[in-house]
Amino acid sequence: MPGDVDDPAAPSGGNTYDRRVCQGLPGAGWQVHEHTVAGSWPQPGEAARAELARRLASLADGTVVLLDGLVACGVPDIVVPEAERLRPAVLVHLPLGDETGLAPFLASGLDARERRTLRAVPAVVATSGWAARRLVDHHGLAPGRVHVAAPGADTAPLASGTDGVTRLLCVAAVTPRKGQHRLVEALAAVADLPWSCVCVGSLHQDPEYVARIRELVETHDLGDRLHLVGPRAGAELDASYAAADLLVLTSYAETYGMVVTEALARGVPVLATAVDGVPEAVGRASDGRVPGLLVPSDDPAAFPAALRRWFGEPYLRRRLKASARHRRAALEGWEMTSRSLAGVLEQLRQEPRRTA
Repeated sequence: MPGDVDDPAAPSGGNTYDRRVCQGLPGAGWQVHEHTVAGSWPQPGEAARAELARRLASLADGTVVLLDGLVACGVPDIVVPEAERLRPAVLVHLPLGDETGLAPFLASGLDARERRTLRAVPAVVATSGWAARRLVDHHGLAPGRVHVAAPGADTAPLASGTDGVTRLLCVAAVTPRKGQHRLVEALAAVADLPWSCVCVGSLHQDPEYVARIRELVETHDLGDRLHLVGPRAGAELDASYAAADLLVLTSYAETYGMVVTEALARGVPVLATAVDGVPEAVGRASDGRVPGLLVPSDDPAAFPAALRRWFGEPYLRRRLKASARHRRAALEGWEMTSRSLAGVLEQLRQEPRRTA
């Protein structure tokens, strides 16, 4: 796992996923030994590379190993040779080349290294059906080697919200991929409406982008209405969700979107860009309706238009809230995620040993 998986200053869906499956796999019949490797993954320095190589070399032949893709996919020169004697599965949270803001040459290099790694290992685990299809198509992987273990959700008490309309909540690290600049612009376009917005998420991953967001907030004179509060966890994060009337998410890329199901687990409807795995996370309620509003990512007018609908159509709000509550009742827990992963690992364990 990446070395920052338990860093409270860097919470992420991927880190939460890793921690929850490590906690859940023993209940699914697996003995888990965690190995964290600190480094600037997926582009580590020499010390991190040497530590990963040492950790893998210390494992006995035939050991079943679950590797986080952020660590494994950028270093095929380390992982591929070990794949001949170990039984590795690589868990891909986000394809490396899909990170927003990468220089083309860097994205291309990461993409090529990821392809080499994933083609060499016997099993790949994706966190959504969309992500699995993307990996198969993009990297030319055999579909039978790519498995899905979607994130779970902990059902929580229904959010009380505020007045049922005005409190917006964004939960995402402040990075170009999460697109908070689009959120600021959308909110500026509806500044005549009585909204307030709290943005929860790490502020240290991209300081230049955070500075850009703060400048945009100041330019649009939204400082008393839109607040970047940094990362929150535990009771603090629960309180943020409990006070929310609507979750807003303006991402450019999401293999799933765990914050979507975290909101729905509290009966909070969602307004999000319809990228990648987000529609899968939003899902449908038992009545067949979508518990949120999904808008095109490439239409700057779509998000503010949806906000105006949220504020201006009481019937729509009632329907979305009812659908969110129905969807809440159908969400799978993390036990299902662990069982899905356990099935993949068991399949690896029973496969005949490969020879070089």
